[in-house]
Amino acid sequence: MLLQKELNQLEEYINSFEKINPSISSKSIGWHIDHSLKVINSVVNALKESDPTAYKWKFNFVRSFVYTFNYFPRGKGKSPKRVLPPKELIKEDIFDQIVQAKLNLEIVIALPAKSNFKHPYFGRLNLRQTFKFLRLHTNHHLKICRDILI
Repeated sequence: MLLQKELNQLEEYINSFEKINPSISSKSIGWHIDHSLKVINSVVNALKESDPTAYKWKFNFVRSFVYTFNYFPRGKGKSPKRVLPPKELIKEDIFDQIVQAKLNLEIVIALPAKSNFKHPYFGRLNLRQTFKFLRLHTNHHLKICRDILI
């Protein structure tokens, strides 16, 4: 399954969800886990609701740069409010989101290739581009979690 490795790694970090290292991030490991899961689940929901016939490829420099170098610069993006974690994080809620993400990713595999969603910086992404985005985004936050623990 796509993103299984990343979901397993997010799950492994839950026991350290309260840890913070201000020199790396002002947010806790739990914040990064919760945010990553909210992104996965909201993007998959957008894919499920999308109209594949409406997808048209369009060049996007920012997307091309990030996808070529497989790298998100830290501190440059601003997340939409709907994928920001709540002020108070609860472990059980994070576990529930992991379960939902696993279910969502099983469903999304069967969607048409032109299923899509609109990313605020990368423009409209089809299914293949979306999986790459989700993998890059999740790994970006996993690296931050690893750095917090060092």
